[in-house]
Amino acid sequence: MNFSLRKPVGGEQHTAMITIAVMLGTLMQVLDTTIANVALPDMEGTLSATQDQISWVLTSYIVGAAIMTPPTGWLAGRFGRKRIYLISMLGFVTASFLCGTATSLTEIVLLRVLQGLFGASMVPISQAILLDSYPREKHGMAMAIFGIGIMLGPILGPTLGGYLTEYYSWRWVFWINIPIGALAVLMTLAYVHETQISKTRTFDGWGFLFMSIAIGALQMMLDRGQQKDWFSSAEIIIEFALVLTGLWLFFIHAFAEQHPYIELKLFKDRNFVLGNVIGFIVFISLFSVMALIPPFVQNLLDYPVIITGLVLMPRGIGTMISMMLVGRLSSKMDPRFNMVAGLAVMALSMYFMSHFDTQIDTWAIVWTGFVQGLGMGQVMVPLMTVAFSTLPSTLRTEGTGVYNLIRNIGGSVGISIAFTLLSRNTQINHEVLAAHINPYNQAMALSPMASMNLHNPHDLVIINGLVTRQAAMISFNDDFKLMMLISLAAIPLVFFMKQPKYGEQAGKKQPAMVME
Repeated sequence: MNFSLRKPVGGEQHTAMITIAVMLGTLMQVLDTTIANVALPDMEGTLSATQDQISWVLTSYIVGAAIMTPPTGWLAGRFGRKRIYLISMLGFVTASFLCGTATSLTEIVLLRVLQGLFGASMVPISQAILLDSYPREKHGMAMAIFGIGIMLGPILGPTLGGYLTEYYSWRWVFWINIPIGALAVLMTLAYVHETQISKTRTFDGWGFLFMSIAIGALQMMLDRGQQKDWFSSAEIIIEFALVLTGLWLFFIHAFAEQHPYIELKLFKDRNFVLGNVIGFIVFISLFSVMALIPPFVQNLLDYPVIITGLVLMPRGIGTMISMMLVGRLSSKMDPRFNMVAGLAVMALSMYFMSHFDTQIDTWAIVWTGFVQGLGMGQVMVPLMTVAFSTLPSTLRTEGTGVYNLIRNIGGSVGISIAFTLLSRNTQINHEVLAAHINPYNQAMALSPMASMNLHNPHDLVIINGLVTRQAAMISFNDDFKLMMLISLAAIPLVFFMKQPKYGEQAGKKQPAMVME
């Protein structure tokens, strides 16, 4: 099948249609990382699964996507970027339809793995197509558009998933991809050009095997670590050993291989390496906070699912506003300044979050999320622009694959850190607070517990609930404070990045697309 149609006339209209085509695919793939979260309780009953088992619906998708993200560069180079993008979308939509028809836990877990495998290439290829479709001096604008799509998924996912589950069925969480995917496929066929194909490029099977073992074991360890009490569990120790062994074997093999699974030339580019490190740190703080807000407002503030999704939306609005502004200004000012300012704004928002209490109103949650979104948008656009500014165009698709892999791992690490500390600190804080609950503490006379009898079992249950709420609140605050410090820790790294050059200084611009 030939995916290369006639060459369109070009111009801004053609670029706009390419942008819409690739961003539909990106939004669809990223949306599926969070849209199923709020539907899990409904899925438990339908699929006869326990709360522990149903979490595999999320884990299986992440593992599949993580394993297939690194070979994106090889697949695009060997078979053509447009061809792989179309196959990925068609496979993703098909898997989504089948997920919606699943009748057992085993069935949906296997289909979610398949969905992740097909969807893995969509985001890095979308990013590479955008970079090639815009001139170098407009890469900031292109990355702003891409960043909006990346951020909209996690923001809209819980809200859309809650609405579809509440008023239709959890199956529509997957079926919503069908019309979006169909439109994206048609637009890609009509407007996106094929790239040159290198039939001599070989596939590094051993590198793929070693990296897949490391990535899969890491995702499993991060997902199940808290549940299994981390390294007190034999399972987690085995998974950690597989991570180290897989990485060790991968790098030994990569240095000896002429065409390794992940091209090591990528890591000779200082901007690319630092961009990945900063992106890893940024997504640790972003995804951890996004994962903490739902249990905070639902468990401590008693918000319903729909409202929980709505209070997360201002973060996305702030991100979009910031990205659009920064995208337009990216070629007119040093992008490193925007990165530093954005990290500082993110840290400031988390500083205010670290002072939340159980009496906080909705407005405080909304405006702190909005401010964090502003900072996030101010960081992401220049970060992606600078990270790829000095990378050769021949390594761009592979570079975007590695960048998105690091981003996903950063999010997983952040969520694991946040919930591990939340659980452990809640227990510690509960013990510390409970030690002060005694009839000799004069402060109790001024608290709601003054009229309660410490020898009455009913009153003790109420007191324990109050103490648990306060212990959890302190733990949430500690998590927000830690993420603030992590965001600030990324600022010094920005000054080691090179400022990108545009126009004549950048040399001759590479052609955007080459017909097959």
